[in-house]
Amino acid sequence: MEQWRLRSRTLELGRRTLVMGVVNITPDSFSDGGRFVDPQAAVPHALRLLDEGADLLDLGAESTRPGSQAAPTSAVSSDEELARLLPVLEGILKARPKAVVSIDTYKAETGRAALAAGAEIINDVSGLCWDPALAEVCAEAGCGLVLMHTRGRPDEWASQGPLRPDVLLHAVRSGLQTSLDKAVAAGVRAESIVLDPGYGFGKRGEENFALLARQAELLVLGRPLLAGVSRKSFLGRALAPLYGGNTAPVGERETASVVAQVAAILHGASMVRVHSVRAAVEAALVADALADQIRG
Repeated sequence: MEQWRLRSRTLELGRRTLVMGVVNITPDSFSDGGRFVDPQAAVPHALRLLDEGADLLDLGAESTRPGSQAAPTSAVSSDEELARLLPVLEGILKARPKAVVSIDTYKAETGRAALAAGAEIINDVSGLCWDPALAEVCAEAGCGLVLMHTRGRPDEWASQGPLRPDVLLHAVRSGLQTSLDKAVAAGVRAESIVLDPGYGFGKRGEENFALLARQAELLVLGRPLLAGVSRKSFLGRALAPLYGGNTAPVGERETASVVAQVAAILHGASMVRVHSVRAAVEAALVADALADQIRG
């Protein structure tokens, strides 16, 4: 077990799997784009996720779905990102002052403002590659930091060539090590950092299953792992035989998501990032009980 040091508190990792509930404050998210752009919809949704058992929330105001524009040519400015984020963050913390909130952003300016408004964690899908100044912001705030591995930018993923499992695992491990080194060099405490393999972020179809099967090998980096597999397209492709050879619609991937979350937990994840919290909480309880028996 390990204490994850955040901006104003700590969370225990390793005793049981933590569940991070996703709140997409975007008009174009792949999973629920447009449903929660309005704070009057987003705040009640976030509170429901907490009531369903989420240990923390992850607020995102810029989509990084495949094909979207991310740094250095982001279609969403920091001002626009904050205009979406801050009313929701403030609404959540007003209703639940003790809620632990993460901000899904790679922009230093966005991170600084959100942390000042009460966020505890920055979740950077680029692993400090798209705005290196974010590392100093996190160091100054003493916040928690999630570093994800991303291979290229979203608008490049469709044209990237395939990788063999060994090559993929090496790329993810070395990329996460580089991100971890950048963060520590900037002054972020190692005990504040969690690593994310980045399922679907520059990994093609079956490559995600190869990565999931060997996820535990990433624990050699010495930091806890967060797995975000919920509703990802590689799960939809695996369900294609049930949909006439077509990728399953996003709304039909919930059972597959739960199965993948259990696999991630059994392969070393201390935390899962999910859209459907109640199902994930139940799955995590079962997976943790099984993992306890496996470890003896």
